Amino acid sequence: MKQKSQSLRPRPIPERIYLDHAATSPLRPEAKAAMDEGIAIWANPSSPHAEGRKARAALEDARERIKAALGLGQIAKDYELIFTSGASEAAALVLHNAQAGARLVSAVEHDSILGTAPDAERLPVRPDGALDLEVLREAVQRERPLVAVQSINSETGNEQPVLEIAEIAHEAGGLFLCDCAQSAGKWPIPPNADLTIVSAHKFGGPIGVGALLVKDYAMLKPTGGHERGYRRGTENLPGVLGMAAALEAANDPYVAPEVLEPLDQLAEEVRVAGGTWLTDQLSNPTPYIHAIAMPNMSASAQVMRFDMAGIAVSQGSACSSGTMKTSHVLQAIGLDDELASRVIRVSTGWNTTREEVERFCEVWLELAKR
Repeated sequence: MKQKSQSLRPRPIPERIYLDHAATSPLRPEAKAAMDEGIAIWANPSSPHAEGRKARAALEDARERIKAALGLGQIAKDYELIFTSGASEAAALVLHNAQAGARLVSAVEHDSILGTAPDAERLPVRPDGALDLEVLREAVQRERPLVAVQSINSETGNEQPVLEIAEIAHEAGGLFLCDCAQSAGKWPIPPNADLTIVSAHKFGGPIGVGALLVKDYAMLKPTGGHERGYRRGTENLPGVLGMAAALEAANDPYVAPEVLEPLDQLAEEVRVAGGTWLTDQLSNPTPYIHAIAMPNMSASAQVMRFDMAGIAVSQGSACSSGTMKTSHVLQAIGLDDELASRVIRVSTGWNTTREEVERFCEVWLELAKR
């Protein structure tokens, strides 16, 4: 990752302000340029002819670049990397094919995990969002369990103690799957995870491509097809090249602290206004995702009002089948339905500016006074 920060020179506020990077981040220009190059290398990487070999060489070069850019340092060479269509496919690949017994997942996992393994045992989290490690220690006392935990929660931004979770799983002879969709490209991935999920469009890469890092292919049942026999479907070379370029272009820190400073002031204003700054409750909050409850206004109304003001944010509760359903994440950390219904998510990314954050804060305060 590049050791640099975003420019802090005042810039004009754009007509639209995008603060929903946890859902997807805009494509970085470096990624787009790499994808354009990839489109010109149009052959199937599995073909034996010269055109295919050229595509294969580009694919394998990108594979090594991605491993190097994920922050693993010297141990990157010890990992295998399977390209997928995104985080959801990577999760399904592991949950269906891991050479393990019981599937254990936290109660605040992404729907791609919970939906793929509906019969998995759900482990509770504490009110501060952290996985209950005492419950985990009891739950892993079975033959070779697979423990799946998201490194950073996509709704609250809370970081789980993944290094300790991995140790507990390993002490019991189990495997640890870490969903790094929200952390890859922003922080190094945990070095003791057995399997790690990465999604390109969360850090400025293209939609439709991701990866599964594997410490040992023997941890998975082969399915046949491409990617050493562990994934069916021709590799998306333009997407892979865009993913590599986006990772290499990422700043360190991912978003300059100065860009986010207005949110610190807003936190106090939220408390004074009678709202809830959910970060106050969390065990280990991270700076790029915030969950905020406004007094006396539903999340759906807030999202619409912000959209009318030119700002894109998202809802902390989801609409399912025409009825409002409380977010399972907010429910798991103990928020009642009324409070959860007023929570929105604000998430920043690689191209967020201080002026945009300041404008969001202004609009939040204006809406809270109505």
